Amino acid sequence: MGGVAETLDAHYRYVADALRRGRVVPLLGAGVNLCDPGRVTWKLGENLPGGAELAQFIAEMCTYPGQDRADLLRVAQYAQAIRGEGPLYDYLHDVFDAAYDYTSVHRFLARLPSSLEAAGGARRHQLIVTTNYDDALEQALTEANEPFDLVWYSTRGQSSQRKFVHKPFEGEARTIERPNEYQLPADDRTVVLKIHGAVSRADLDADSYVISEDDYIRFLMQSSLQDLIPASLLMRLFNSHILFLGYSLHDWNLRVILHQVATQRDLSRDSWAIQKEVQEIDRVLWNSRDVHLHEVPLDSYIAELNRRMFDQEP
Repeated sequence: MGGVAETLDAHYRYVADALRRGRVVPLLGAGVNLCDPGRVTWKLGENLPGGAELAQFIAEMCTYPGQDRADLLRVAQYAQAIRGEGPLYDYLHDVFDAAYDYTSVHRFLARLPSSLEAAGGARRHQLIVTTNYDDALEQALTEANEPFDLVWYSTRGQSSQRKFVHKPFEGEARTIERPNEYQLPADDRTVVLKIHGAVSRADLDADSYVISEDDYIRFLMQSSLQDLIPASLLMRLFNSHILFLGYSLHDWNLRVILHQVATQRDLSRDSWAIQKEVQEIDRVLWNSRDVHLHEVPLDSYIAELNRRMFDQEP
């Protein structure tokens, strides 16, 4: 046990230092929405769902006949096939347009630049990547008065024409037509990069979701990330430590991302995954991808990281 504790202690010190230097890209999964104590079950309009809870909701809405009702990709595939993409998007909009609170992970990241500055350090502008569709992180950033740009993948239009969209902190949203030429000042403000789409509270018809099996296949086959995401963001992603929060390698969406970035990343920089209730298969899978795995509940992890960085609760 002593060796494990020392390893985790060293991890906290290493991550804290890398965050102070602006060298960490957090990558948020659905488990972020489940992390805080006191949350037992998901209820529409009160909190955000995990992947299995979202799958079960869609299964009810489309009368899914299978037993694997917690398999989000499979359930979404069925809903898309039997009802069409439009009704599936309606179900998803009902979930993500509801009122809900953000979590301690969102709060920590939203306050990080100002907390670093208040502690006498440099104000680091973050790149935060997420595969979640909700806008909890954006809400947390807004409440913290932290300016941010939003970049998300749009599933509107023909598959071969789908691109990322950029909404500057002040300005209108615009499609990123030529990523290699697109100027996005990644060092001027925090950037939230939503790899698999996003809810649009202002316009139902602007919702985008990579969620079904076919969606992921199309996303993989369309082109590489270099052909979709501005080069300044990719350079930041490839040349930083990655901190995976709220993921299991059972998640298809994570494996899609790892497939896309594995050959491009600077492997001289460690990556870490924080996961609750680790099984041996998890250790093997993360290790095979050169990612260090630590078995810690997310709320405890964020609280301890915040304490070590700023000597306070998040």
